[in-house]
Amino acid sequence: MASRIAFRSPRSVGIHAFRSICTTTTLRANNHQVTDFSAPPPLPNPPTPPTRLAQHGSNQLSLETPNNKVEYVLSTLDKIANWARQGSMWPMTFGLACCAVEMMHMAAARYDQDRLGVVFRASPRQSDIMIVAGTLTNKMAPALRKLVTAQQVDGLAGALFSIVGWVISMGSCANGGGYYHYSYSVVRGCDRIVPVDIYVPGCPPTAEALLYGMLQLQRKMRRNRKSTLWYRK
Repeated sequence: MASRIAFRSPRSVGIHAFRSICTTTTLRANNHQVTDFSAPPPLPNPPTPPTRLAQHGSNQLSLETPNNKVEYVLSTLDKIANWARQGSMWPMTFGLACCAVEMMHMAAARYDQDRLGVVFRASPRQSDIMIVAGTLTNKMAPALRKLVTAQQVDGLAGALFSIVGWVISMGSCANGGGYYHYSYSVVRGCDRIVPVDIYVPGCPPTAEALLYGMLQLQRKMRRNRKSTLWYRK
């Protein structure tokens, strides 16, 4: 019997020590009885709720919280325009290297990009997405900037209807130079020339990867609140 008590005593001490640290049985171990079950007094300086903090600045939570009726109407127009735009994404064919083969593969019958509303266009005025597929050289960089600029519409029309030029960087060469990073004639990333929205890694990336990048771009379009930002200026 004494051996059993000697064997159990360290275990019981360890359990009580664990409970005293990690549970609320410390009061019971110290023989303290709780008699006051009333609510704690309110804080003299309560913190600002997150909803009010969100109304200041240009973060996403702030854009989702309109301050007045005008912002409510503009945010509603943004949602309608984003819903229409994400269902009719028209990228421009801008294949520069072997990544363009996988871009064509996405348009073939196996993946059928048309079911998502993705239709290739050959003119920057008719397209709203630029897929930089391949190695961007120094001589091609001015042409890329000119085409992306032609897709954008400034002013009130561009703000209300979210007419912007979205850019997808496809492949390691377009992302950062890739295999030709140390070449004298290669731009080490197309984001040095134009702002990039989605990066698709791979050398070359598969058609599934590019299709996933298009889905991520749809998610980014849904969160666009350009007209609200234009009004807050």
